[in-house]
Amino acid sequence: MAITKQQKKELIEQYEEWIKKSQGLIVTEYIGLSMNDIDDLRKRVREAGGEYHILKNTLAKIAFDNVKLQYNPENFIKTTAVGFAFEDPPALAKAMMGFAKESDFLKVKCGYLNGELISPAEVKALADLPPLPVLRAHLLRTILAPATQIARILSEPGRQIAAVIKAYSEKDTASEAA
Repeated sequence: MAITKQQKKELIEQYEEWIKKSQGLIVTEYIGLSMNDIDDLRKRVREAGGEYHILKNTLAKIAFDNVKLQYNPENFIKTTAVGFAFEDPPALAKAMMGFAKESDFLKVKCGYLNGELISPAEVKALADLPPLPVLRAHLLRTILAPATQIARILSEPGRQIAAVIKAYSEKDTASEAA
């Protein structure tokens, strides 16, 4: 069934909105996936804070041109579906790559991270990153380490004086007891 020019225009606008809103995209080929498989993948992607949509190739190319995203035309041949990361790109990549390992039918064509084109290997590397809260904890620990060391260094002379005074007080208590 053919769609009207108005419907095409609306689809292009919708695609552009998704692209602009997302921090990362993963472009896939889904030949051979059943609707149940696609629904399962969509559920995983939603849990990761994103959405997974099937796009029309010609309209997707127009939308990518309109938002000035570089793309390889070969990535918009056959079936095309895109995962949009609205919150956490590594979580989206992890969900989609996990599904791709379980299914022989989902193939990652390319990805985008903050508007930059990335290869399927880079998408896999993105999926291997730890979750965002873990990365934040590592960063915080790295930032706080020098401050902790400075505090330890500054408190050391006071601790040593307190240890000497305590030793003298214990020595006096021990000699009075004898």
